[in-house]
Amino acid sequence: MITILSALAEPTRLGALRLLADGGEHCVCELMDKLGASQSRMSRHMNVLKINGLVVDRRDAQWVRFRINPELPPHVKTVIDSVLAAADAELAAPKRKAA
Repeated sequence: MITILSALAEPTRLGALRLLADGGEHCVCELMDKLGASQSRMSRHMNVLKINGLVVDRRDAQWVRFRINPELPPHVKTVIDSVLAAADAELAAPKRKAA
């Protein structure tokens, strides 16, 4: 579980999971565009998510398409959902000024 939390702690990987949470498949080029990441950086981050079993990929001609692993154990799915919800709440919260 520690490696999964570590994988989720990186903002680009968390952003990729947020995009994949719509249930669809997304190609690396789309993730790159939406997250402002280079191809090599995005590929490295997606590889970390894949190694940890959080995403699966499918080659489609020259494209690689990713989606959240449909065979995630329920406890891992719960962790991902909780981390995404917490990140969304943090983004929605008004910014506080330092005292």
